[in-house]
This record gives sequence, structure tokens and C-alpha cells, in this order.
Amino acid sequence: MKAAVGKVSSKGGPQDDKSAKHDGNEAANDFCPGYKDVDAFVKYGLGTVLSATKASAALPQTGDDFDFYRSFPRFREFCETQGDRLLHCMSNIMQHHGCRSHIRDNNKLTGLEDKFDLLVDSNDVILEKVGILLDEADGVNRSQKPVMPAGYQAPKIVVSSWNRKGSDPRRSETFRLLQARNITRPQLRFREKVDNSNIPFVPKIFIKPNATKPLPSYFTNKQIRKERPEDLDVPAALADFIHQQRTQEHVEDMFAHPYQHEIDHLTTPERLLSKPEPQMYKPMADTKCSFIDTLEDLVVLNETLCKVSEFAVDLEHHSYRSFLGLTCLMQISTREQDYIIDTLELRSELYLLNEVFTDPDIVKVFHGADSDVEWLQKDLGLYVVNMFDTHQASRALNHARHSLDHLLKQFCSVESDKRFQLADWRIRPLPEEMFEYARADTHYLLYIYDCLRGELLDFNHGQPGLLQSIWNKSKDISLKVNYTHTNLASFDVW
Repeated sequence: MKAAVGKVSSKGGPQDDKSAKHDGNEAANDFCPGYKDVDAFVKYGLGTVLSATKASAALPQTGDDFDFYRSFPRFREFCETQGDRLLHCMSNIMQHHGCRSHIRDNNKLTGLEDKFDLLVDSNDVILEKVGILLDEADGVNRSQKPVMPAGYQAPKIVVSSWNRKGSDPRRSETFRLLQARNITRPQLRFREKVDNSNIPFVPKIFIKPNATKPLPSYFTNKQIRKERPEDLDVPAALADFIHQQRTQEHVEDMFAHPYQHEIDHLTTPERLLSKPEPQMYKPMADTKCSFIDTLEDLVVLNETLCKVSEFAVDLEHHSYRSFLGLTCLMQISTREQDYIIDTLELRSELYLLNEVFTDPDIVKVFHGADSDVEWLQKDLGLYVVNMFDTHQASRALNHARHSLDHLLKQFCSVESDKRFQLADWRIRPLPEEMFEYARADTHYLLYIYDCLRGELLDFNHGQPGLLQSIWNKSKDISLKVNYTHTNLASFDVW
């Protein structure tokens, strides 16, 4: 009997080892530990999401029921514990994908809307990575090196303290910059010196077109403005003292937005709250594009823009190794023509465009105007009245992504060329490839503006409330004046 048992055991041992080895091989071939393929993983994931959704729907809703349950300490403690677990999980996921992950830090995020914005941005990053991986699975390589314009050297990987490869694999990415060698710093030719002192920014305006409230006396009185601290050959600290002594009686006027009154009292006309018929853009090959680099051409452009009811605007900014950065190009598109303006050459004359930029009867269409508004004011002395931001419209419509690239693909079936996204826009003369890249940012924007207005009305069942909210948010962006200087000197080394 013992022999029989021993015999069975001796046969069963190798067989069990073989079975265990087979199971180990299957585990090694799993798509993910515990899931043999993608379908199994997706099925489990969808089931988990469904269960979580049902569980959250069963919780007491906001109102009397929730307030009643909230009065019980154990329920309140349970909610806080689970909420902290969820925030911790979300923070780990965001950190894993290289996103800002301080969603749990109440000192850095002031409200629910800020946290929601952080989640939206993180979702955009994660979905973009998913799209890249899906493209690679289909054999499409989107990580190609940028192509230099003819006559320039191939781009090199610039490694500095902010993009050096480290031990953390999440920080192993590098940035490829399309840069110009031995370029003369354009700020050396500026009529007004770049101000890097620690005084607050003072609006660059002395004429106020389309005004319903006069410009404060500080800006119109030449005796007050005749000498600016940044024009004096004195240390920064002394320049600050001189500035304070000269302007202590004009502080409120100096730092206010010059068009605060006009923007606050701007009303949206009925024609902009009704559903438009999208006006198809002209092919780029059939559209004239003019390069504006002389005062005479700028005056002609201003007269042309005065005759249109809307135009699209975008800027190209240079900030690499620069303290405050430089606005290098402005792109403007009407329904009929595109314009590229050399803002380095015409920096001191572009205030002339305030006649159209502040005209309340002309709509200025931007995409993601937060930075553009600051650059227009800081570098060019331009202010925007009656603006529509397509980025805000995309967010209100809950699009999958809110970038201009996504809108171009969705509405115009245009794949944007990102080879020059990190180009050095100070390069002159501007290469043809960069010229075409720049004009594409505004060429299609008016058509997208038409489409988004229609979608906003359809999304809200024909009621103009949602569309009006975008006009209001765009007004708030155009009122931004929150940029300040610090007491650091410029470190622009190019």
C-alpha cells in the first residue's frame, strides 16, 4: 500500500511540476499580470468603472439628504477618508504621467474650478499619449525629429538643467529646439529699452482710440512721462526710487487697465448671439499672404482691418534664455487675406493697431488668449476690446481636447505641422517653411469661430446663455493686467 502510494506520488510530482511550469509560462505571457490579453483587461476595467459609477449614484445627493447624513460623525469621517484615498490615487496617476500632481495641496489650488482645470489638463496629456501609442501601433511615427529650413544646420538636442536626463524615467524626455546661431539680439535695436527693473508694469499707451472714458492724465501729460526710470543710466534700485517719487500721485491711474470702462460696458449684439452660417475658408494656396515690416504697410493694414467685422489673431513669442521674452511675430487673418507682421521691426509703431483692436464693433478671434493678451500689452502697447476665445468655447463644449491642433483636425481636416513649434522666431529673413507654419495658425480660425458658435447654440438647445458665457469669459481674459517685473537682471544671452 505504501509502495503504491509512493508510486503514485512519484508519478504525480513531475506532472505537478510540469503543470506549474506551464502556468508560469502563461503568466509570463500575460498582457498584464492577471490578464491574458487586452480584451480581458478592458472588460475588467469597464466592469470596475460601472460598479464605481453605480456606487457613487447611490450616495446621498447634494441637498437636504446629504446635509442630514453629513451631521453624523461616522458618515463625515467616511466621506473624508474615501475622498482622501481618491485624491491620492488621482495624484499618483497624474505624477506617473508627468503632470502637475498637487491636486491635494489646498495652498496651491484655491478652488474646485482650479482642481477641475488641473484634471482636464492631465486628461489631455494622458489622452495625447494614448493617441501617440495607438498611432505607433498602427505604424505611424509621430516622434520624428524636426526638419530645419533650407540653409540651416540640423537641430541639436539642447540639454540643460531643466531637461537633463536623470534616473527617473518620467524625466528622461528631451526638448529639440530649432534655434538660430550667432543671431543679433533684436532688443539692441529697440527704440525703447527693455525694462527688467522691479517696478510694476505701466501700460504703454498715450493715445486712446474708441474711448468712452478719457485716458488718465499720467499717460497724456508729457511732463510726467518725459523721462522713464528704465531710460536712466542708474542702478535698478535708484531707478525704482525715482519712479516712486515721480508717480506717487498717479498710482491708481498708472496700473489700471486703460480700457477697463469700455470692456465692462461692452454688450454683445444680437447678431453675435444667433447661429451663423459658417463661411468656408479659402485654400491657403489661393489666399494672398503679406509680410508687414514697414510703417507704410502697417498703415495700409490698419485701414484694411477697419473695414472688416472680424479678424483672427495669433502671436509667436521667443522666451528661451530670456527674462521676459519677446513677441517676434503677429499673424492676422481676415476672410480674404493673411498677414504676417514683424513685431521686432515695428515694435514701437504697432500701437497704431489700437484703432481696430479696441473697436467694439470688430470681433478679434484668438485661441488661448491668456498669454497673447499679456504679450500684446507688455511688448506692443495693444489692448483688445470685443474678443472671442475659441479655447474657452472648446472647453464649454467638452471636446476631447482643446488645442488648436485638435480643432483644425476636427473642423478643417487639417493636420498641423509641429516641426517649428519650438523654433526661434527671431530668425530673419523668415524661412518659407516657418512663414507657412505661422500663417496656418490664423488662416482657418474664423471658420472654426463660426462652427463653435453654432455648436454652442445647439448644445444649449438654441438658447444663447452658453454662448454669452464665452463672450463674458473672453472679456475677463482681455482685462488681464497681472504681469509684474522682478528685481532680476535680464539673462538673455543670445
